[in-house]
Amino acid sequence: MLETGQAPPLTSEPSRPVHPLMRRKPVEQLVAEGGQGEGGSLRRSLTMWQLTMISIGATLGTGIFVVLGTATPKAGPAVTISFVIAGLTALFSALSYAELAGSVPVSGSSYSYSYATMGELIAWICGWCLVLEYGVSVAAVAVGWGEYLNELLDGTIGVTIPDAVSAPLGDGGFINLPALVVVLLAMVFLMRGAKESARVNSIMVGVKIVTLLLFIGIGFMGIKAGNYAPLAPLGVTGISAAASTLFFSYIGFDAASTAGEEAKNPKRDLPRAIMLSLLIVTVLYVLVAFVAVGAMPWQDFEGTEAALAQIMTDVSGHTFWGVVLAAGAVVAIASVVFAVLYGQTRILFAMSRDGLVPKVFAKVNPKTGAPRANVVIVSLFCGALAAFIPLGKLADATSIGTLFAFGLVNVAVIILRRTRPDMPRTFKVALFPVTPILGVIACGYMMFSLDTATWIVFGGWMIAGLVFYFLYGIRRSRLATAEK
Repeated sequence: MLETGQAPPLTSEPSRPVHPLMRRKPVEQLVAEGGQGEGGSLRRSLTMWQLTMISIGATLGTGIFVVLGTATPKAGPAVTISFVIAGLTALFSALSYAELAGSVPVSGSSYSYSYATMGELIAWICGWCLVLEYGVSVAAVAVGWGEYLNELLDGTIGVTIPDAVSAPLGDGGFINLPALVVVLLAMVFLMRGAKESARVNSIMVGVKIVTLLLFIGIGFMGIKAGNYAPLAPLGVTGISAAASTLFFSYIGFDAASTAGEEAKNPKRDLPRAIMLSLLIVTVLYVLVAFVAVGAMPWQDFEGTEAALAQIMTDVSGHTFWGVVLAAGAVVAIASVVFAVLYGQTRILFAMSRDGLVPKVFAKVNPKTGAPRANVVIVSLFCGALAAFIPLGKLADATSIGTLFAFGLVNVAVIILRRTRPDMPRTFKVALFPVTPILGVIACGYMMFSLDTATWIVFGGWMIAGLVFYFLYGIRRSRLATAEK
């Protein structure tokens, strides 16, 4: 097996003219450039456990604390099945991510995988989707964080933050100040560097796992069999629609792949971290959803973003447990904001190093090893979205961008297996090529389950991205410069 960071031998490819939009970046070059930024380099300091915590931190909490209240009215008690469907969809892509993360351990995640297999234009489209996935999901989760903060404040000191400063435009307020605050807090910690950030993240992840286990234990005592009937009042269509919405709650399992240049042993640890995090998250989601719909009629979830805290209070008959749940949720959702924001900055770091976005995003602080300017810019952008855009619109827009990027990862696995069969792989997708093909089909199916408004937003985002690429990226691409 090759040592970490050692590139496999090159294989010759026929020399022929390549259209600028189709130029590919060799895997060896991607790996060789790993960690290098403007004025400094990222530091390899993360263990397998810390990588797993990054993925769990970016995933666990989003759907179960925030989006459950949106998805349950669509599927009824069958929302548990919707979680399983969304999890299986994520699994197909997770397997592909695990193979590519072990083979191409770089910060760019699916953007870099696309660059190595499908060319610069597709890589740009994938990277632009990742900006939507990570950046917008940070904002969406931050909005939900404000809901639980209100629950906590109301239960402890009897104070509720006024709607004017705790709800975005369109939801009865002017600015969601709590959502902005949690993004800025995450920014402060991320500026300290990957190692220190990982420690903070691990603590927060531990708190939210304990919180969810507590909910399962107390909520189980309030289950009423009648709440499960009828199981699927809105039919298969409702289950599918809920699964598409809940896929948002699995966004983040790929976060470890964005840490490819900061992992101590990326070829070994990245695949393990991705698969382990998805397993833990799926089990917890299904158990919590099963208990939640059993303890509270599914109709009562409508418009309730802090459903779990309400269930804890109703089942126990005391506000104390609801407050405990709300406190755990505040920590849990903050960790999602923290970990996803980390992933966004590392993707933009890779895109900047390739010249496709301004070089400020690749500037590394030599003292902390963190891309500080990158962190500040991304945090301010996400904070503004969180402060002014309603949650529901953000969640679905994030899902479609994620599904598109995941579909490209599955295609990248197939292409790299065909073009580089000799390349050392520390993890291989089982049942190849059936599994990645199913991944593409599943992602496509869930994309088309989303509503027209979401597609319009996605189309507008893609048009804006292509305009930026043709006006800026294609001319400043470092790969193009090297070819001249």
